[in-house]
Amino acid sequence: MINITLPDGAVRQYEKGTNALQVAQSISEGLARNVLGAKVNGEVWDATRPIETDSSLNLLTWNDTQGKETMWHSSAHLMAEAIESFYPGTKFGIGPPIENGFYYDIDLGDKMLSSDDFSKIEKKIMELAQKKNSYVRKEVSKADAISYFQEKGDEYKLDLLEGLDDGKITFYTQGNFTDLCRGPHIPNTGYIKAVKLLSIAGAYWRGDETKKQLTRVYAITFPKQKELDEYLVMLEEAKKRDHRKLGRELELFAFSEKVGMGLPLWLPNGAALRDRLQNFLQKAQIKAGYLPVITPHIGHKQLYVTSGHYEKYGKDSFQPIKTPQEGEEFFLKPMNCPHHCEIYKTKPRSYKDLPVRFAEFGTVYRYEQSGELHGLTRVRGFTQDDAHLFCRPDQVKEEFCKVIDLVLYVFNALGFTDYTAQISLRDKVDRSKYIGTDENWEKAENSIIEAAAEKGLKTVIEYGEAAFYGPKLDFMVRDAIGRKWQLGTIQVDYNLPERFELEYTGSDNMKHRPVMIHRAPFGSMERFVAVLIEHCAGKFPLWLTPEQVGILPISDKYIDYALKVQEMLKNSDIRAFVDDRSEKIGKKIRDTELKKVPYMLILGEKEEADGTVSVRKQGDAENGDKGAMPISSFADLINTEVKERLESFNK
Repeated sequence: MINITLPDGAVRQYEKGTNALQVAQSISEGLARNVLGAKVNGEVWDATRPIETDSSLNLLTWNDTQGKETMWHSSAHLMAEAIESFYPGTKFGIGPPIENGFYYDIDLGDKMLSSDDFSKIEKKIMELAQKKNSYVRKEVSKADAISYFQEKGDEYKLDLLEGLDDGKITFYTQGNFTDLCRGPHIPNTGYIKAVKLLSIAGAYWRGDETKKQLTRVYAITFPKQKELDEYLVMLEEAKKRDHRKLGRELELFAFSEKVGMGLPLWLPNGAALRDRLQNFLQKAQIKAGYLPVITPHIGHKQLYVTSGHYEKYGKDSFQPIKTPQEGEEFFLKPMNCPHHCEIYKTKPRSYKDLPVRFAEFGTVYRYEQSGELHGLTRVRGFTQDDAHLFCRPDQVKEEFCKVIDLVLYVFNALGFTDYTAQISLRDKVDRSKYIGTDENWEKAENSIIEAAAEKGLKTVIEYGEAAFYGPKLDFMVRDAIGRKWQLGTIQVDYNLPERFELEYTGSDNMKHRPVMIHRAPFGSMERFVAVLIEHCAGKFPLWLTPEQVGILPISDKYIDYALKVQEMLKNSDIRAFVDDRSEKIGKKIRDTELKKVPYMLILGEKEEADGTVSVRKQGDAENGDKGAMPISSFADLINTEVKERLESFNK
């Protein structure tokens, strides 16, 4: 018999070799029908894989992120089987789950696949799903695996096998399809009830532009047709909110091939939006005791060797900048933290000086593959709202809690109310990708767990998602149409202070190491603005929007009065523009609506004679017409609305 510990702490006894699905059945048949996978001792397994020793067990359903990932990874295999039935001889690269659905990279040889083929492939997938074929796991020796894929002539799987150790290789088979895969998978194909192929793209094998370009097929599946229908409606709404489309229409940002892929150009409206976001956070930071600093855009190679960034990310960075001095190399800054460590070292520190909080809106550069670039959400140059706090060990939890308060202040101000805090810890088994001692990692992880509990956050724990130098708290935010984004991160780090030999003099007059907290409420300005655009569909809060008021004279005769109104509003710190085009007033109103300007002022003969403005609120068909009012009254209306909103942030 073995002991199985369930999430609520209950311990049940089962025969050795019992699987998670059988455990679920012993609890409830209804539960068992919904089990897609299982987490055994923190590792995600097939629900049908035998458990041989005493273990902790979490049953994974569609409501769990890892349950969805298991379903979508299994769906990738099913899509591959369907594609292979139409295109025999197809070679398969990788087919992982992604945030929404999955993809598979395939080599069709001399054949072509287009969106015209989607319907027949979807039909075939559902035909195969209804057979309820089991996903069968089989351990295979490396020699046998190599022999199998040599016979198939599949150079991609042979390439993957080179990096795998003998004794850790598994195949999965469902129906007529067998793949090299570590799993996990759902019990059988029957769990897949609805499918939609979404798009096709090109993708270089291993992300290497010197290697062959494969066909990447994106798709998504659901356990119910209704959920697919709802997702497709959301997808249409997402297209309307696409920040790349709205960014062009609202003249916020642009890209230029001559400047370089992934390097955004901020236009006047976008720069104004960014400045207001930055000023908003800077005021909050100064109030919270942060000290502004500025660091260069480049750093000596040795700086990043010391920090560990060169070893971990050197190959993914831009090529080094060589100087006339032989052997001297600089890198475009990939991170701000090493620079802030050097600022800390500029003078001796006492325990009385701590915590020290350095903040910088620092631009960093990372060489993302061209196929991974996407609007503002994935770029090669971006500005982090970065800060690094250096504190004593006894101050860590208190400082961490204060940073949580700052992150939530930002979310509240910008209308993000639905979020989960993800506690990202080390992988339970593979510790090779992390630096530092187990003792320091445990202290850092416990500080985050305790602080999140103290602040009453809704949390999930994800093993293997920590940064290489420390655990972190990532805020996963749902936007207005239910999509999940990672915004804001806080990290506890005992390792960089060690690497940079940071010190402070303690009350015992001895030298001690400070603890470092990394934090970025926005994450990056680029990504945050992209998410904000899509969250509010370009209708920014009145306090933040680049243009608060459009002044629309009904003819050229009233332009002078419009300019006078604009000047009076400017004196009240209200951002307004005059539409002086020789267009009919109806077109001016429509165009201003499309620009999502919160208020319009219609000016004609009566308004000029009375010294008033006719006020119209954007997007409010029933109550949008506010009638005529004195200019000073309108200015009070705007400033009161902004003031009340800003004051609400602190409640």
